[in-house]
Amino acid sequence: MLDREGYRSNVGIILMNSQNEVFWGKRVGQHSWQFPQGGIQQGESPELAMFRELHEEVGLHPEHVQIIGRTRDWLRYDVPEEFLRRHHATRVHRPSYRGQKQIWFLLRLVGLDHDISLDSSEHPEFDDWRWIPYWVPLDEVIEFKQAVYQLALTELARYLCTDLRMQTPAWGTPLDLMTADTHNNKSPTTKA
Repeated sequence: MLDREGYRSNVGIILMNSQNEVFWGKRVGQHSWQFPQGGIQQGESPELAMFRELHEEVGLHPEHVQIIGRTRDWLRYDVPEEFLRRHHATRVHRPSYRGQKQIWFLLRLVGLDHDISLDSSEHPEFDDWRWIPYWVPLDEVIEFKQAVYQLALTELARYLCTDLRMQTPAWGTPLDLMTADTHNNKSPTTKA
């Protein structure tokens, strides 16, 4: 379902273990890595969509996780025209589609690593996974999603311990970004 600006409602999931490492999934048949994410269906709340996507993509149930936090507002990214053409080559192109708007959730795994199952649905999204440090290497993320990942990680870092927030990720200091947004009286969200 698209909004008036052409964005599809979506959820993003940052799943952490007890060491504050995050789940990093490799897309089936590709060399790209990402967090779990997926569309919000008609009549579904972002939280219900998050639990559905968590089970479909990672095999976890609500009892396996604890919700730590979520983004305050939608974070948006545009899908480049070349991806739209490739994706819609066999479908009727919807010219109003621009990209995704996402609510991001930060979850803590309270289950065990072996509770994770990448083949919980008929069409798995990932064929491999690993735990990586919270400040993920953005160069492993497809370019048009990098800014949204940076914004989501930065905003959700407020829920973590001070020691983690003080670490400097390879792509900059998230506290500087948060401080700049606060001084400018802006929410750390992006619009295309």
